Amino acid sequence: MNKVLLSAAVASTLSLASYGFADGPIDSTIYGKVNISVVNTDNGSTDQWKLNSNASRLGVKGKTEIADGLYAVYKAEFEIAVDDGDAKNGQTFTQRNIMAGIRGGFGTVWAGKHDTPTKLAQNKIDLFNDLEGDIKHTFEGENRVSNIIAYTSPNINGFATTVAMIPGEGADVDGDGNDDTGLTDGISYSVSYSKDNLYVAVAGDQDVDSQDLLRIVAQYKLDALKLGVMYQQNEDNLGTKDESGYFVSAAYKLNKKTTLKAQYGSIEDDADGDKEDSLSLGADYKLAKGTKLYVFYTDNTDSSVGEADSEATAYGLGMEHKF
Repeated sequence: MNKVLLSAAVASTLSLASYGFADGPIDSTIYGKVNISVVNTDNGSTDQWKLNSNASRLGVKGKTEIADGLYAVYKAEFEIAVDDGDAKNGQTFTQRNIMAGIRGGFGTVWAGKHDTPTKLAQNKIDLFNDLEGDIKHTFEGENRVSNIIAYTSPNINGFATTVAMIPGEGADVDGDGNDDTGLTDGISYSVSYSKDNLYVAVAGDQDVDSQDLLRIVAQYKLDALKLGVMYQQNEDNLGTKDESGYFVSAAYKLNKKTTLKAQYGSIEDDADGDKEDSLSLGADYKLAKGTKLYVFYTDNTDSSVGEADSEATAYGLGMEHKF
C-alpha cells in the first residue's frame, strides 16, 4: 500500500510540475487495467489451481505542445501484480512500455523500451492476450525490447509505417555468440493499411531476439463477426530453427453483452520437424464499458519427432477492468 501511495504522490507531483513549467497545453492521462483470473492448469504431471494477475498494469501517457503543431509525447507503463504483489524478483512494479518522443506533421520520432513494430502489427487478433492462450506461447516475434529508436509515419490514406532500430550497446542482441558493436544491431518494421472494417499489415524483424522474421496480418469485421489471420516465417541466427506457421481467430458478438471467441495457431520447425499447436475457446460478458467477465479453455501441444507429445491445458474464470 505504501508503494502505491508513493507512486501516486510521485505521479501527482510530476503532473503539477509539468503544468507549472510547460508553455503549451498539456494532455495527460493516467490509465490502467486489472485482469485477474482463477485458473486450473494441467501439464500431465501437475494439476493445480492458481490466481493470476495477467499483466495488470498502471501507466501515464500524454503530450505537451512545445511549438505550433509540435508535441513532446511520452508514456510510462508498469506491470502490477494483483495476485501476490510480486511482479518480478520481489518487485511490485516492473517496466512495460516506456517511451518519449517528438510528434508533428512529419510523424513521430520516439525511443525507449517498447513493443516492437512487429508485435504491434498484430492489431489484437490475439483474442486471449495475457492468458494461457496468448500467441506468445506459440510464435516468435512477440518482443518488448530495450534501447529501441523508432519513427512512425502519419496515417496517409489508411497507410502507416513504423521502422525501428535496436542498438546492441555491446550486448549480443542477435544471439550469434559475439558482442554487437554496430550502430544498428536489430531492425523491426511494419507497414499497415486500415480502412473501414479492414486491416492488413506486413511486418518483420532482423536480428531481434536472435530471430529473422516475416509476419503478415489481416483482420476483417463483418457485422457481428470479426476474423483475424496471421502467417509467419522465422529462423534463428544459429541455423537451428526454421519455422513457418499460421494463426486464425474469430469473435462473434451474440448481443450487446456477450461475445464468443475462438482461435487456433500452428507452427512447424522445418529444421527438426517439431510442431507447436494452440487452441483456445472462450466467451466474454460485458458488465460495463470497461468491465467484463470471461471464461476460457486452452490446449497447448508441443510435438517433437521421436518423442511423445507434451500437452498443457488450462481453463478458468476471470474479470478485466480498464480505467
